[in-house]
Amino acid sequence: MATQRFGHLDDFTLKNTNVGIGTSTPQDKMEVIGGTRSTDLRVAGIATLTSAGGFIEKHIEYVEDQVIIDAGDSGTLSGEIVVGSGQTMVVGTAATSSQGTVDSLKVYDMFQPPSGGTNQRPPAKTGAIFYNFDFKTIEFFDGNSWRQVDNVAKRGRGLIQGGKSSPTWTTSVESIETATQGNATDFGNLTQARGYPNCTSDGTRGIAAGGSIYPAGPTTFSNTIDYNTIASGGDSIDFGDAQGGTSPGLWGDGACASSTRAVLGSWSNVSTNIDYIQMQTLGNSLDFGDKSGGAVAGGVAGVSSPTRGVWGGGYFPYDSPVAGYNSKDIIEFVTIANTGNTTDFGNLTRRKNAAGGASNSVRGVFAAGYVYHGSSGNNGTTSSVDYITIASTGNAIEFGQLTNSRSHGSGMGTGTRGIFAGMGGSPSLLNIIDFISFASTGDATDFGDLSLSRREGGCATDSHGGLGGF
Repeated sequence: MATQRFGHLDDFTLKNTNVGIGTSTPQDKMEVIGGTRSTDLRVAGIATLTSAGGFIEKHIEYVEDQVIIDAGDSGTLSGEIVVGSGQTMVVGTAATSSQGTVDSLKVYDMFQPPSGGTNQRPPAKTGAIFYNFDFKTIEFFDGNSWRQVDNVAKRGRGLIQGGKSSPTWTTSVESIETATQGNATDFGNLTQARGYPNCTSDGTRGIAAGGSIYPAGPTTFSNTIDYNTIASGGDSIDFGDAQGGTSPGLWGDGACASSTRAVLGSWSNVSTNIDYIQMQTLGNSLDFGDKSGGAVAGGVAGVSSPTRGVWGGGYFPYDSPVAGYNSKDIIEFVTIANTGNTTDFGNLTRRKNAAGGASNSVRGVFAAGYVYHGSSGNNGTTSSVDYITIASTGNAIEFGQLTNSRSHGSGMGTGTRGIFAGMGGSPSLLNIIDFISFASTGDATDFGDLSLSRREGGCATDSHGGLGGF
């Protein structure tokens, strides 16, 4: 029963000039609280609704477990679409081509991107995602190519392989836990004793390719390629042979790698050849291209991003009376996914060889080495560390210093750390392991010790800068 009655001659005054249905304090000329269907509302004359909120039933069709939004409205007036558990959504072309885009999408249970094998990748726009059954990983299209998103949990293990342990080469492989600090422990043995192997990994397999053989002599090379499983200890297994045989051979600790391919340098007196292997297969290496900046005999340090392999330093020829006199400051790079010759990148801060290379996906560092200061003398080992930004080109910048001067060593990288193991000066051998933090510049910190003093070994980690797919 109404508490107020109005006759047809009575005056009627609106409070605050607003009318409310379902509310005693309307905020607009007419405010309706609660669910109201369009059939329940009749407006006589011309009306303009300046704002509305809530879900629109019209243009939304429910078919089994699908919500189909056809042409017209976006499904809600709040600017977002909410898809509940167990539901999928198909958006008609009008929602993207003529009316707008889906700006906000909340999925409470599961979102499944397009999927298939490598050959089933769809024509893509920049930012598209795809699950690749062949690689078992999410990929995204960067505008030029499909790139992998890293979905492999890394243990954080590094290997130090081969090298010279007085008076001859060794087969010893040691391991460290890269995320912590501590001494190295025994891992296993290479199939052949050698120094300066090209070492790297795809995150699962550690590779040791080629190297120099003593006591036959420093210019006698190995064409052996070994591999091991980084997550477990044990002796290495034969992978195949370097395609160039023992002449020119592969040596110099200059390997670069992505998550699938390793690029190996043949830094000998007689060749600038570069090989490559697909690390999840077995077989001989294949020709990649040539180093275009001149023949470099040895001591070349390699660093990687997921797309680029970069080499710095080195010396030529090997048998110079004072190797430092022929040290190079050259930096060159290749695109790992392609084949071809190197391209000039820039220069190191000084001419040096036998440095250790390490990288994350952004920065590459070249640590220590044997430097050439000039014909006036003062040539010898250095503790200096240079760095570059791999995605760009340009000259290296001073990073800091290792804990002492040394050369003929090797390096390895993780997402956060560069680690340098062994090294020495002729004829000394060291068991030192140092590390630096890529995110900042500054001097190195002691990591621990090798169980076997060595120089001219090779290093690999399961989380170096070439992995990850970005």
